Amino acid sequence: MTEKPRSSPESGWTAFGNRFEESSEKALFSARWLLAPFYFGLTAAIALLGAKFAQQFYSFARHIFSDDIKKVQLGLFGLLDLTLLGNLMIIMIFAGYENFVSKINAAEGSEDKPQWMGRVDYSGLKIKLIGSLVAISVIELLQDFVKLDHSAVSTGTKWRIFLHLTFVASGVLFALMDMIVSKRKLMDMQVKKEELKMYKDQN
Repeated sequence: MTEKPRSSPESGWTAFGNRFEESSEKALFSARWLLAPFYFGLTAAIALLGAKFAQQFYSFARHIFSDDIKKVQLGLFGLLDLTLLGNLMIIMIFAGYENFVSKINAAEGSEDKPQWMGRVDYSGLKIKLIGSLVAISVIELLQDFVKLDHSAVSTGTKWRIFLHLTFVASGVLFALMDMIVSKRKLMDMQVKKEELKMYKDQN
């Protein structure tokens, strides 16, 4: 009668290590769902932002005929500021959720799906974020310049100009970095194609 081969302690520890590694990786991969409440919170914040927009629109519409042109411009800039902020939040919610949590399958096949949805990676998300911040800072600066009335530029306005230039410079640097990375990827792809062609020619 033949005896069954006994499993060595090393093989037992190896199997345990593999199971532990698999369980740990599954837990880490599932940890991405911890970000979901953040995006639901941003969605609720958009609803609150809509209430603030309605309040400002009511005040703007009530005084539209009695205010002078400068106050009308300031009211319009305030509405634009809130609109751009809402657009930024939508981009962050959709692109952030799809990049870091999960794909939004409910939008697949929908006619109302935005063209950029599902195509914005982390690099594109940074560019869109900086672009939205630049647009918002421009509205803030326009509001300051409308309020100037030929008086001296305040310290707050100077800081806003500095921040605006910082956002612009950051956007340019991000775009240059993405361009360099894209060119590097294209060069690597060309090298791989040439190596594959040489290998096929040799065989």
